[in-house]
Amino acid sequence: MEYIVVSLVAFFASMLTFFSGFGLGTLLLPVFAFFFSVEEAIAVTGVVHLLNNLFKLGLVGKDISKSVALKFGVPAILGALIGAWGLIHLSGTASVYEGEIMGLAINVKGINLTIGIVLIAFALYDIIPALRDKTFSNKWLIPGGLISGFFGGLSGHQGALRSAFLINLGLSKEAFIGTGVAIACFVDFTRIPLYAGHIMDLQNTPYALLIVAVLSAFLGAWLGKKFLTKMSLPLLHLMVAYMMMAVAIGMIAGWL
Repeated sequence: MEYIVVSLVAFFASMLTFFSGFGLGTLLLPVFAFFFSVEEAIAVTGVVHLLNNLFKLGLVGKDISKSVALKFGVPAILGALIGAWGLIHLSGTASVYEGEIMGLAINVKGINLTIGIVLIAFALYDIIPALRDKTFSNKWLIPGGLISGFFGGLSGHQGALRSAFLINLGLSKEAFIGTGVAIACFVDFTRIPLYAGHIMDLQNTPYALLIVAVLSAFLGAWLGKKFLTKMSLPLLHLMVAYMMMAVAIGMIAGWL
């Protein structure tokens, strides 16, 4: 069953989020969280995210704005290092609280609570119009890179903030997509080696499930490039936001 669920989510998420600049990791993380610990789910999702971005880079890499990619991407690398270190530190913390509610055992670790709060913040970012429509000028590229890279390293949720910072720079649609993919690769190349050394058990990694997710995401990205160039995704963004909110509540309550 997990192969069917993961492949379908990876395929549709990759296809529908090709032009939004984010969404694959957001949708895959809660699915993987049902099968692995939160830390492992973030690490496995990161691997799928990186490989899919490398594939997309082959599709849109010629349109990258090198100046923007460097000015935003280099600070993002530093932010990703800090965020990944924070995730590793939190993964070893003890339970924040334990108990029982309506017969259900609750055991909330620091990592679950922190990631749950991050997910709520990103959900509100898409739900509240004043936040969803927020854009930033060129002077915010360096702090924007640090912030989005930090959350990329901590929870994998880098795309929403990255898109908010890049969308108002006057880039063409092709340059916006290509530059975002390049920056995402910077962050993924930074965080995944740290995950592999601390929170990802390489011997017990579910490689078959990982391959299914990667191939499904490749197919989705290819179809996204081919068929969905003019698709508007406000409904998808709201769906993702409410999904994040539900998962966050589950983490904070100790159910996930």
